[in-house]
Amino acid sequence: MRSIVLDTETTGLNAGLGDRIIELGCIEVLSRRVTGNHFHRYINPERESEEGALKVHGIDHEFLQDKPKFREIAAEFLDYIQGAELVIHNAAFDVEFLNLELGRLGLPPIEAHCAGVVDSLKIARELHPGKKNSLDALCERYQIDHAHRTLHGALLDAALLAEVYLAMTRGQDSLAIELDRPRPALGRAAATEGERPPLIVFQPSAEELAEHARLLADIEAENKAQCVWHRFETAVEMLDRV
Repeated sequence: MRSIVLDTETTGLNAGLGDRIIELGCIEVLSRRVTGNHFHRYINPERESEEGALKVHGIDHEFLQDKPKFREIAAEFLDYIQGAELVIHNAAFDVEFLNLELGRLGLPPIEAHCAGVVDSLKIARELHPGKKNSLDALCERYQIDHAHRTLHGALLDAALLAEVYLAMTRGQDSLAIELDRPRPALGRAAATEGERPPLIVFQPSAEELAEHARLLADIEAENKAQCVWHRFETAVEMLDRV
């Protein structure tokens, strides 16, 4: 499957109120490898960016004046993503902007040009419930260098997201390898038939323990009562003393 990791920068947050795309960045991934075949365009949005958006991406109206309009790069962009799976962080946001741009040109929505859209934010929330899952937070979690990301940029963010996405889905790739690999014969140390194999326990990191404690405190504050987990911990401590 050919995947395209995609990101946009925009004049603001409200596509329905006239905000437009000003930068489009795409990274190609084939067989779980970044190929170097990327697509990157700055786009003249024919309007100025909101002050809040400028603080995020730093791309001012003057810089965009001589850049092509979306209609001038649409065919090239659609040809680049044709038949690929799109990977987008918080996909609903970018898809709405892209579909409004395509709609202005009388073209079908983005979903008609690609094999599907994967929301990496949804995957991150399933893997790390209760934690921050912004691109910066995920880079830190997966030890991906993002020190150079002082401002948002579509191509830069797509490149970082490609690394994050490959890291988050690495287990899927490992599972496929394990299914294809012949199973070794059981040795003397392995579990015999009918026995349960030994349980492997991964100890939480200090960061994970702190996040766990914070989450429990939030639950107790919201419900104004001690949560079940704390009652369980108390019971275990009492048993240990017996």
